[in-house]
Amino acid sequence: MSEKWTMAILLLQFCSGCEFCGKLLVVVLRHETLNVKIILDRLTERGHEITVLTPLYTHFIEYKKSSLLNFKVIHSPDIKTLFENSNNKFIDLALKETNYSAVFMGPLMPCGELVAEMLAVPFVITLRVISRVTSPVGSMNVKDCGKLSPLPCYVPVYMTGLTDRMTFLERVKNTMFSIVKYFSFNISVYFPSIILYFYSGKPTTLCEIMGKLRGKAQIWLIRTYWDFEFPRPLLPNFEFVGGLHCKPAKPLPKEMEEFVQSSGENGIVVFTLGSMITNLPEEKANVIASALAQIPQKVLWRFAGKKPDNLGPNTRLYDWIPQNDLLGHPKTKAFVTHGGTNGIYEAIHHGIPMVGIPLFADQPDNLAHMKAKGAAVSLDFQTLSSTDLLNALRMVINNPSYKEKKMTTFGTNAQIHHDQLIKPLDRADLWFEFIMYHKGAKHLSLAAHNLTWFQYHSLDVIGFLLAFVATAIFLVTKCWFSFQKFGKNRKEENEGIEQRTCTQIIIKCS
Repeated sequence: MSEKWTMAILLLQFCSGCEFCGKLLVVVLRHETLNVKIILDRLTERGHEITVLTPLYTHFIEYKKSSLLNFKVIHSPDIKTLFENSNNKFIDLALKETNYSAVFMGPLMPCGELVAEMLAVPFVITLRVISRVTSPVGSMNVKDCGKLSPLPCYVPVYMTGLTDRMTFLERVKNTMFSIVKYFSFNISVYFPSIILYFYSGKPTTLCEIMGKLRGKAQIWLIRTYWDFEFPRPLLPNFEFVGGLHCKPAKPLPKEMEEFVQSSGENGIVVFTLGSMITNLPEEKANVIASALAQIPQKVLWRFAGKKPDNLGPNTRLYDWIPQNDLLGHPKTKAFVTHGGTNGIYEAIHHGIPMVGIPLFADQPDNLAHMKAKGAAVSLDFQTLSSTDLLNALRMVINNPSYKEKKMTTFGTNAQIHHDQLIKPLDRADLWFEFIMYHKGAKHLSLAAHNLTWFQYHSLDVIGFLLAFVATAIFLVTKCWFSFQKFGKNRKEENEGIEQRTCTQIIIKCS
């Protein structure tokens, strides 16, 4: 049977629903809930029971609306109180029921792993990229907890803005960052968990739970793919699900569609700096508006601040825009973005070149990846001028390299994204069902999780070999000196015997 027919049969079985429907406990604390919700919606469609532990302050998941999801909400008077008491409250709520099949969580706080340990069930972690977690854990989360240890000579450390093609000085910088983050990770995170000790009666560490979990295997869902990441070694329990939220564009609202169509052959530019940034300093807004006014394209700018004084007639301001639908519109020529992962993947999905204006967190790194792959131009927000933005827009719109890539669905990058045998969302669901049905994935679990830190780094072996070599050198040296001393003593004895013999002969002769 051909590979195509085999994949078709597997996908038909997948689409027909699940034979085993499990019960999944989800810990939601961050903006990652956008991607989490997409996975949960698919799992509920397939008959799984989902319980979501969520704080009162969260994004994208609307627990007040009617839903197939079962929400358990932590009510706190303010965000400060929430973060101070979230671990205890999450664990108390979770332990009221014990018949869960698995736990699904993000990387920010340890309460998800603690809950999984209390319930004795496997858990699945979702991360934005392989090398990054935005918390005190830093980029060492995967390295020290997941036991994935790439070399800094070709794998850039998070927040360095480097690529996998580094000069000597860049490798020095990357190595120094790697060392600093390693020690900062161990100092700030490698601590005995008082909460776990209280519930289980034994001390442990954050990484011991995340990596080991009493021998239970886990899956790391990485929300990127090789269309974004640089080549690097991976472990068998790392699965890429980047772009799982991407979908075909829907029709635009009537008024917006009319404005887009009025652009003619010049097309449109989509401008947004993400859901968290809706306003800018007046001076910076005027700089951007001046550049946008000089291009022939129509511009849809998501901006809720004061209208810039020099806003061009080709630019319209919106409090909100349907970003995915605009990027999928055939008249879209470029995308001005802050470099968020969701927006980048929608641009890759629809084949739109990007002009990046990173602001904070992982955004500079994201755009460094896209720039290295020929998919974006990156600008510095602090030194941004109208000329810089104008030249960048003209480059991605008019430069033959970007135009050719767009005509071929953004060249290799988008082709890599689209040409996957199993789509990212399907892959995530398949692994969830596998974990729940088989109660883990022990065949993918590394033996490294059962090693102590000095065994993992072979310090005991190195110590043994050094001791052996030192002992051998000591014995050889001692034998050498003993031989030298013995030879010297023997020589002195021989000389003494010869002298006595001569004396005796002289005496006899006389």
